[in-house]
Amino acid sequence: MEVLKEQYKNEVVPALMKKFNYTSIMEVPSLEKIVINIGLGETKDNPKALDNAMNDLTIITGQKPIITKAKKSIAAFKLREGAKIGCKVTLRAGKMYDFAQKLFNVALPRVRDFRGVSSHSFDGRGNYSMGIKEQLIFPEIEYDKIDKIRGMDIIFVTTAKTDEEAKELLSLLGMPFRN
Repeated sequence: MEVLKEQYKNEVVPALMKKFNYTSIMEVPSLEKIVINIGLGETKDNPKALDNAMNDLTIITGQKPIITKAKKSIAAFKLREGAKIGCKVTLRAGKMYDFAQKLFNVALPRVRDFRGVSSHSFDGRGNYSMGIKEQLIFPEIEYDKIDKIRGMDIIFVTTAKTDEEAKELLSLLGMPFRN
């Protein structure tokens, strides 16, 4: 179940300590949380879309998502403050490692013409963001039971101070980066 967590302790920590010359095990960067977000533009036209997106996210992550609301009104988008515009899940500890392992080893290889994820999506502080175009790459989602193909944003939050440390951490955990 927590294969990735064991791999982190036994393989990743010693490799990072050697590469970056850390003196203490507490200096080694770790994966803090994974945030999965689905933004929905069609909720004002189709309120049922939010329920379906929340159901998909629950099936994928095994955790109930929270509804995200608009922080301010934007007339050009016909958006009012407080309107429901999406849902998100924050995964930590065991569920986080389980999701990461499923994403790296099962879901991403199912993407058509997949050659690896971009190594340019770091934010400068050691966090990595990626987008997925459809939820069908996850094996739990059945094609016949979805109403619409939706994408999602996945953010890996690490304790790394630099992008180089974060990239090394994620690649040692199994993230398939493009060369």
